[in-house]
Parts: sequence; structure tokens; C-alpha cells
Amino acid sequence: MLWVAALGQTAAVDITFFDRDLETASRERLRAIQEEKLTRLLDRVYGKNRFVTSKLEHAGASPGDLRTLDDLAGLPFTTKAELMAAQDGGLLSDNCTFPETAYTRMHQTSGTTGAPLRVFDTAESWDWWGHCWGYVLAGAGLTSQDRLFVPFSFGTFIGFWSALGGAKQIGALMIPGGGRNSEQRLRVMAELGITAMCCTPTYALRLAEVARATGFDIDSLPLRVTVHAGEPGANVPATKQRIEGEWGVKCFDHAGASEVGPHSFECQPQPGSTHAIDTEYIVEAIRPGTGEPAESGEDGELVITNLGRIGFPVLRYRTGDLVRIDDSPCPCGRTFTRFAGGVIGRADDMVVVRGVNIYPSAVENLLRSYAEVEEFRVTIARRREMSAVVLEIECRDGTDGDEVGRRVAADFIAKLGMHAEVTAVSGGTLPRFEMKARRFIVE
Repeated sequence: MLWVAALGQTAAVDITFFDRDLETASRERLRAIQEEKLTRLLDRVYGKNRFVTSKLEHAGASPGDLRTLDDLAGLPFTTKAELMAAQDGGLLSDNCTFPETAYTRMHQTSGTTGAPLRVFDTAESWDWWGHCWGYVLAGAGLTSQDRLFVPFSFGTFIGFWSALGGAKQIGALMIPGGGRNSEQRLRVMAELGITAMCCTPTYALRLAEVARATGFDIDSLPLRVTVHAGEPGANVPATKQRIEGEWGVKCFDHAGASEVGPHSFECQPQPGSTHAIDTEYIVEAIRPGTGEPAESGEDGELVITNLGRIGFPVLRYRTGDLVRIDDSPCPCGRTFTRFAGGVIGRADDMVVVRGVNIYPSAVENLLRSYAEVEEFRVTIARRREMSAVVLEIECRDGTDGDEVGRRVAADFIAKLGMHAEVTAVSGGTLPRFEMKARRFIVE
């Protein structure tokens, strides 16, 4: 049991580990594990994986040249555009190491920023996904005593598919929630005594909204933990606070990507950071403009090499996510790399409006601090050759939306340094989302 200081209070926390020995290993030992796995990966894929082999040969390198992290840092980056081009020749991508008969799963990215990227996994690689999710779930304090509810449609988007494997790894009872509407899901949660839930931050808030509208008593549930992924939100302070307040739970962040796998998680003390799974990934942070290494404490683009996905590997993949590496010790006792604030945004998310930089996460943090605001949509529109922020807010019943709108507009000026055209719309006007939300639109 550890004693953790947070918000001026000291509390006892029973830290749950997936693999305590590895999660608390010295940095020297972790580096040795990474280098051993990198060597094994390259030995297995070179000459079989056309994409990786071509990348190495163009760099004038062979597996024998890449045995250390310093050697890896000499390779060129991999981009999503390259992976997209690698899938143009047919069903399988050039980044597939094995013949089609070796693969047991195909998923794809959500396609919210363009055509979807197909990703393929062998049985071995899919077990690796579940292994990584074991760290995610144990990091949030889940054990074999938990009943984990996953209200997810289980389509081709990889989403929470691998959370099932994570539940198996820790021995939790996984209960799927697909094929039901929100009201039915709430009833299932009550009937089966759900103690933990995996979903997007957006859907956690949507379920709470439905509970209020239908008179469902959330407090009657034994739910104690929610784990979120698929979009930012659980690392946005006001959104995390809103979820925890609505559900009476501890809300945990997790990040991953179809291209690389589930790579980081939040620990129980919640010191405002997430941990990379250093035994399964090599992570770097670079300055987006130059590609040079970012200093500790400096915002940088996350670059990832996965070490256990032999069937679909990526070397030095530019994720587009912004992180800030924190070298200070974590109160949970883990020595895994820490990202202060988790994934703090996307390198390509920033929009300049009349000379002011604006990030979607900053807007969400402001709006989620208003309990009266049920849903919102932000449009960056053109006004006489200038950009303008057009904000629609949908407020809870019994709330003076126009008055809330005036306060929000004043807050935009005071806290974000920009003017916003705020309109209060009637209930049910704005779309609701179960997976990734699209609330920030650039015309």
C-alpha cells in the first residue's frame, strides 16, 4: 500500500500491477529488454516484410546494424502516408510480414481524417494486443474480481476490441454491450452489477445524460472505475471531473492507435500523467518542425516503435500526438516513461484564429467546466476572409441557455484570448456519439 498526496490530501492506495517486476525495473534493465526485443523483431521481419526491408535498405542498414536504441535513432521516420501507400497493392499491406493465411484479424482506422488504414494481426500479434491491455486495466486497479462492461459496437474500427484480451489477461469477467441502445445498457449494468466500464469519454457522458432523462439511478450501480480511449477527454481536466462527478467513479485515461497498438495508461495515484508500456514499445518525443529530440518537459511529437507486433510492425512511427516526457519518479512506483498530461493534443489540431492559437482540448476543457452545457459544437468559419469561432451549445432542461452563452463568450475572451459567436440551441439539436466524437469542424 502506498500513501499518495493529491489536492492537499493524503490517501492510501493499493497499487495493482500487471507485472510488478517489469513495471518497477531499473531504466537500465528496461533499455536492455527493449534492445533485445528490437533485435528479435528485426531478425524475424527482415527479408519477409517488404515495407520494413525497403525502409532499412534505403537507409543503408541491415538488422545487424540495429542492436541498440542509439542505432534505431539513426533510422528515418515512418509516416501514416507511407503506410497508406503500402496498402495500395491489394488486400494485404506491404507492411504485412507473413502470407494472408497467417492472419486471423483485420481492423481499420476510423477514417475521421481521410481514407481508413487497414491493419492486420496474426494470432500471436493479437495476443500481444491483449497483453498490452493487461497493463492498461491493471493500471486502473482492475482485478479478477471485476465485471467489465464494454458498450461498444465491435465493428471494423479496432477501438475496444483488444480490451477483451486485456480482461482475459487479468481474469476479469468481460460483458459486451453491443447491440443495445443506451437505456438498455444501463439496465444491463444494474442487472449484472457492473464494477468497471471501457468506453469513449463522449459515451460515458452520453450514458449519464440518458440516465438523467430516464430517471435511472446511477448511484445504485457498484461501478467504481471507467477506462477511456478512442479520443481525448479523459486527460482533459474538466471532462475527467465531469465523468467522475456524473458516475461517482475514478476515471482513467489510455492511449493507443490502430497503427501501433495500446501504448500508454494512467495509474491509480493519478498524478496527472500516463505511463508508456516500455517493455512493449520504444517511445521518443521529437520537435515536429525539425525532427530533433525534444527535451524533457518540452512538448514533442510522439514517435513509437512497437516490439511485439511481428505481423504488422512499425519502426519510428510519427503518431502526430503531442506528449511531454516527465523524468520525475511516479508515486505509483513504476519506472515506465511518463507523459505529463497524457497525450496533450495533436500536432495538426492547432488552428490559428485571427492570430491566436486554439486547440480543441482547450475549448473542451473550458466548456466541460459548465455543468449546464450538455453538448457543444465548434466550427471555425470564414467571416469576410477572416476566421471566426462559431460555437453552438445545448444546455440542460431548465437552464437559461442565452445567459449561459453570454458567460461562455466572456470566458472565451478571458481564458482563451479570442471572441466566439455563441448560440444556445434547443435540446436534441446537436448530434450524439458512441465512438469518436466530431465536435470541432474547420470549414
